[in-house]
Amino acid sequence: MSSAEKPMQAGLQIILTTDEDDLRPVYISGNFNNWRTQDPDFVMEQLGIYYYKFIFPPNFVYPSKLFYKFTKGDWSEVEIDNNGNRTENRSTKIHLGIQKEHVPRWRKNWLPFKQSFLPQVHLISDEFEIPQLNKTRKIWALLPHDYDKTDERYPVMYLQDAQNLFNEKAKYGNWEIDKKLAVMSEYKIGKIIIIAIEHAEEDRVKEYNVGKTVLGKGEGKKYIRFVTDTLKPFVDSNFRTKKEREFTGIGGSSMGGLVSIFSGLRNPEVYGKLMIFSPSLWVVPELKISSPKNKATDTKVYLYAGGNESETMLEQVQKFKVNMMENAFVKDTSRINLSINMQGKHSETYWSDEFPKAIEWLFFQPKS
Repeated sequence: MSSAEKPMQAGLQIILTTDEDDLRPVYISGNFNNWRTQDPDFVMEQLGIYYYKFIFPPNFVYPSKLFYKFTKGDWSEVEIDNNGNRTENRSTKIHLGIQKEHVPRWRKNWLPFKQSFLPQVHLISDEFEIPQLNKTRKIWALLPHDYDKTDERYPVMYLQDAQNLFNEKAKYGNWEIDKKLAVMSEYKIGKIIIIAIEHAEEDRVKEYNVGKTVLGKGEGKKYIRFVTDTLKPFVDSNFRTKKEREFTGIGGSSMGGLVSIFSGLRNPEVYGKLMIFSPSLWVVPELKISSPKNKATDTKVYLYAGGNESETMLEQVQKFKVNMMENAFVKDTSRINLSINMQGKHSETYWSDEFPKAIEWLFFQPKS
């Protein structure tokens, strides 16, 4: 047999055993695929319960040292040790033969978390004055767990509906952002300051409604002016923030998502990141988007919608994404991310799951 006819030798074979298993597939991600967690080229073959394998193709170009981890499809479902601790990256220099690995447990929805990594929850004020609306409001700052031990400055995300973000007694559950931030800090994904603004209770819809809509005339323009002209300068003066637009985000869900959209559209020079979950776009069927006059078109937008929310949610969010591109508010497709969970409902449970993914993508994803 000539050399040309010789079969190509298979590459490195990784054998994985695990003590926990379910119906989710197992992926291997690493420095060979930019750490993508749902790369179809790197899904492992299940040989049996608790037993998987992956064989690198014969023509695979290996890094000098292979670094990798196993996930169930996302960093929120990444491998952990027996005690729920994060594991370090695995590595090998071999390119042939068999590498045996074992995973005791898997994270589920970013949990469990460690108390020592929980953010410092600071009540800015019980009655923070809102001169634009002649009201007061309770506002919180969630600071990195080691905020007092460093002189670092941090990016900031302004979030609506603080009552539902980390309150264990919230009527409809909460996003558990304190716990999610703890896990993110443990994984060194990045540190951020969250400013949580409580909603106006019975006036919530009116306050988040911008202009004249199907809901009537709202006070959203005044609310946006409060966050932008009053609250942000206060936060920047009293906390170690990175003040620039590329480090400043605003977000929320439902009507909170809608007012966050308008905040970004009206003030692109202030907000460089938008985190929009299940926005109530039905309120403004003919939402007008105009490109920023100051050419601040590098805004990053993370959109999320669930397939079990309403008959029009997915259509409206997809249309909104297209409109942002067509009107050059976001010129580069890599700056807008649409995440859809077909099983997702209009609830805190699903927004909680999406929160750390959005924060990571918006603020801490390496530039390509």
